[in-house]
Amino acid sequence: MKEEIIDENLEKVESELVDETVEIEEKFASIEEEYKLKMEGKVLDAENRAKESEDKYLRTHADFENIKKRLEREKYQAIDYASEKFAKDLLATIDTLEMAIVALQSDAPAEELLPKIKEGVELTLKNLIGSFEKNNISAVEADEFDPEHHNAVMQVQSDDHENGQIVQVLQKGYKLKDRLLRPAMVSICQK
Repeated sequence: MKEEIIDENLEKVESELVDETVEIEEKFASIEEEYKLKMEGKVLDAENRAKESEDKYLRTHADFENIKKRLEREKYQAIDYASEKFAKDLLATIDTLEMAIVALQSDAPAEELLPKIKEGVELTLKNLIGSFEKNNISAVEADEFDPEHHNAVMQVQSDDHENGQIVQVLQKGYKLKDRLLRPAMVSICQK
């Protein structure tokens, strides 16, 4: 009998253990399934964020490349057409010279043409100087000799000037803003 009671209790404990084991395994399976679903959700979320970041990067990179190409193209256009403004300013000078040539081809006597030609040349020079001024081109001042802006091509004796002073400008010099385009050719006094 004791053995039967022990067997009965043992069967009962075994049955309870089996039931508890099944219950634990079911809970574990449920927890494991829930964990897998959570992890899959997190992985999907991380993958989506990674795709969004990659997409943003690719778009930004493409935008950068497009801007870079546009700026490069604009830079070369600016270089190619840098003198456009100056060229447009010179068109009036060309027009004036062409009008002078037409006037020379007329049958008017020389006495009438000479004053008109002089006036036309003066007007042309005025237009050209105006174009230079608009584009920051100015004549080099010839007050005092400056070896950076003047080229002394000869020395002359003069009682009216001091030694080393400019006596005559043989050819004007010009500068663009502060950059020298051509030095002035001058003669200077030697005593």
